[in-house]
Amino acid sequence: MPVGRTLVAGSPYLGVFVRADERCALAPPSLTGPVERELARILRVEVVRTTVADSEVVGALVATNSHGVLVGEGVDGAERRALERVGPLTVVRHRQNAVGNNILVNDTGALVHPDYSNEAVEAIARALKVHVERGTLAGLATVGMAGVATNSGAVVHPKATDRELERAEAVLGVEVHRSTANFGVPVVGACVVANSHGFLAGRPTTPVEIVHLQDGLKVLD
Repeated sequence: MPVGRTLVAGSPYLGVFVRADERCALAPPSLTGPVERELARILRVEVVRTTVADSEVVGALVATNSHGVLVGEGVDGAERRALERVGPLTVVRHRQNAVGNNILVNDTGALVHPDYSNEAVEAIARALKVHVERGTLAGLATVGMAGVATNSGAVVHPKATDRELERAEAVLGVEVHRSTANFGVPVVGACVVANSHGFLAGRPTTPVEIVHLQDGLKVLD
C-alpha cells in the first residue's frame, strides 16, 4: 500500500523534517533506519540525509521538485554537496528564509508567500523551472506548511477559500482538495510527506483523514 503513518524524531510533523520529490527525499541525519526504509519503499525514492543551515528541520527549509533544489541562506559546504545530489541547487536571499514553509510546488507551478520580492519570485521560477504566483491558503502566507502538492494532486488547509483553491489549481495544474491530518491539524503540509507514488502522514492521522488525503493526492491502494 503506498500510504504509511510514522514519526520522525518522535514527532508526527513529518513535513517539517522531510521534503520529497519524484526522485529523492531529503531527511535529517537523525532519521532512523526503519523510517528511512519506509520512505524509500512508499515514495520509491533515494533518501538523502543532511542538515540545512545546521538544522534538522529540513522540510521547513527546503523546496524541491524534479528540476531543482531551493534553500535560503546559511548552507555550508557539506550541506551544499548533499543537496546537490538531489538536483541543481539555488540559494534565495530573502528574509523569508524557510523556503519549505513558504513555497508550495510541484513540477508545474509554485504558489509562494505573498511577501516574496519580484527578484525572489524570479529566482524561484528559474531554479524550479515553473510558473510562480504569490498567494495564501486559509489566509496563511506560509503556503508550504498549509498544503502539500505532487504532480497528481494537492491537499490544503480545510479553511482555504474557494478562491484560494481555484488559484492553487490554476498554478499547480492539479485538483486541490481540503483536509486535515494528525487528528485534526489543519496545516497538512507540516504533517505529510508525499510524491505521486504515495505519502506518509504523522502517526495520529485518522483513517478518515487518510481517505481524504488519498483522494486529494490521487493515491490508490
